[in-house]
Amino acid sequence: MALTTRENYIRNAWMQGHEWIPQNVAFSQAYWHEARDDLETIVLRHPVLFPDYKPGQTDFDKGMGADHVAHKVDDWGCEWIYPIPGLDGQVVGHPLADWAAMDTWKPPEPSVDPERLKDLTDKRAQGNLASVGLEHGFLFMRLFYLRGFDAFALDVANRDPRLTALINVVATYWERYLQPFLREGIDLLVAGDDLGTQTASIVGPKHFSRLLLPAYRRIFVPARLRDAHVYLHHDGYVMDIIDDVILSGVSIVNPQDLVNGIDNLASAVKGRVCIEIDIDRQSVMPYGSPQDVRDLIKEEVVKLGSPQGGLSMIC
Repeated sequence: MALTTRENYIRNAWMQGHEWIPQNVAFSQAYWHEARDDLETIVLRHPVLFPDYKPGQTDFDKGMGADHVAHKVDDWGCEWIYPIPGLDGQVVGHPLADWAAMDTWKPPEPSVDPERLKDLTDKRAQGNLASVGLEHGFLFMRLFYLRGFDAFALDVANRDPRLTALINVVATYWERYLQPFLREGIDLLVAGDDLGTQTASIVGPKHFSRLLLPAYRRIFVPARLRDAHVYLHHDGYVMDIIDDVILSGVSIVNPQDLVNGIDNLASAVKGRVCIEIDIDRQSVMPYGSPQDVRDLIKEEVVKLGSPQGGLSMIC
């Protein structure tokens, strides 16, 4: 009997034998707005990649024009601007830029829509993954959203105890947020923090182990103890902290391929946890030929894949 999408994903992540390599091809809302029907024609031409896509289901103009949110203040008090419709924004107002503001600042209270809990059961019944996602930049990035990047970097270097206290506040929020989902039962926890630059992790290995590893473990380990997988997206070069990323409870890492090095990933990560490889978006995908793309994917399948699984792909 053929595996369902959920069964194949889970077996691949556990490296227990899979029927196909899971893959995810995604487009920004900005590109949907630009390419419109031409992009939809391509999507409909590839039902293996987009099995559930229905003609007309994408609103090409969502968030554009009068609907475009150019400015907002989020629940944590961070001020965002969105200069390019359809793409992510940037934090320009930091509520804890001055530590004195900590005396009156209040973090948000976690709340969960009951419909999201019901949706988990429905997804499993349909043969799909029951997953819950945290906001992008949920922990590490939230710290410099709150403080400002320069101030955060000095906090790390100076071992400021107030930063440790702030990390505790943010980690506690996500612990409480996840509790009802864990009680309901999930297959997958999806999280994302951009941890790397082009050549190194943003927070060096010693500081990562000291500050961030314990906080990630508080959030991820309870999910692992309930047999859920933990997926962490972490842009940039992360080979200098990859052992701690895995130690934090992550069972599916999401490294960018050429930045980290395919051979490096094969030697340091393959067989330890599942790798959802991020297909190169700096050179091969935007500027390479179709054969360049085929060659890159073939190399990754050969070097990172196995009959047991442990490799998925995102583009």
